[in-house]
Amino acid sequence: MRISYVTETWPPEINGVALTASRTVAWLRERGHTVGLIRPRQRDEAMRDDHDEWRTAGMPIPLYPDLRLGLATVATLQRRFAAAPPDLVHVSTPGPLARAAVLAARRLGLPVTADFRTNFHSYSRYYWLGALEPLVWRYLRGLHNRADCTFVPMQRLAAELAAKGFARTEVVGRGVDTALFCPTRRSPGLRESWGAADDDPVLLYVGRLAREKNVSLALHAFNMVRYLRPRTRMVVVGDGPLRRGLQREFPAALFVGNRRGEELASHYASADLFVFPSESETFGNVTLEALASGLPVVGFERAAIAEYVRDGCNGGVVAAGDESAFIRTVCNTVARDDLLPSMRLQARRTALTARWDLVLTRFEHLLERTVLRHRPDHARDVALA
Repeated sequence: MRISYVTETWPPEINGVALTASRTVAWLRERGHTVGLIRPRQRDEAMRDDHDEWRTAGMPIPLYPDLRLGLATVATLQRRFAAAPPDLVHVSTPGPLARAAVLAARRLGLPVTADFRTNFHSYSRYYWLGALEPLVWRYLRGLHNRADCTFVPMQRLAAELAAKGFARTEVVGRGVDTALFCPTRRSPGLRESWGAADDDPVLLYVGRLAREKNVSLALHAFNMVRYLRPRTRMVVVGDGPLRRGLQREFPAALFVGNRRGEELASHYASADLFVFPSESETFGNVTLEALASGLPVVGFERAAIAEYVRDGCNGGVVAAGDESAFIRTVCNTVARDDLLPSMRLQARRTALTARWDLVLTRFEHLLERTVLRHRPDHARDVALA
């Protein structure tokens, strides 16, 4: 297949969408498909426009200045698609670049697929813009319903979107690199640098330090745990607009900034409990990364937590919105450190069921099915059946 893959986030930007997009494009190319990547040019990047990649103009996202929106007109994309028609246009993000690509593809009669990856509608609540949420839903619904198919990671999300009027969703799942994220990467030296002895509990948070991630709740839970186990440590991996304020409010926690690759994997494996208080995720790749590292997870019953974490087995699951229960569950899990070895084992076993090769093979199959359905011979065969 010849695929135009449109995304407004890409490594070295650090987020689950960027990393998943990069992995997906690499997989498709390895499978022999021709993939033309369309994305905004990042700061300090050179211009590029060739067979493999076109970097469009861009601008910073207002609430996320380290990320960029892509800028290209419908007419420009229509001319590009007409000059070298792809078999399919796939959009990974819902920004203006994606919208222009979808409209251009539709004008040319090209098949279109889309990912629903980020709950942008829920972010408005965390930035005092709740009145805009219905408008965001309307925009997202209009964008995705122009696509032949919208891919979602879980059945639960597919049902939620259907209730909001989204049509033609397909569940493709989400995977994790179990070779990179692995319990064998546990590092006594890294724990020592945190001031943690072998039997000192270490709590870990990995993610963006922004309002919609609810990070302060994890840090309040850490403060409560310290009353029970004074030598407990808290490690915060990530960066964002709240970092300075959180460091001032919670001086006992260790804020280590962004980590990538093997260094990130070692941080996961060297901790003892992953605390994830976000309620704004569509999935949350960090949940699977923690489980793959043999790290029990405590979080709200949403997204990947609801799908993969079993209360008392490989972590703790808390009813959505119950912050007191979240803190209590973190404290109780740390207090029962005799259970942590078995929870670690179950965490790893759970993650081994989420293989990227299975997820991406299904994704590839659904792309091929979408292309076939647009071919005239397929329509003729259907009419004759």
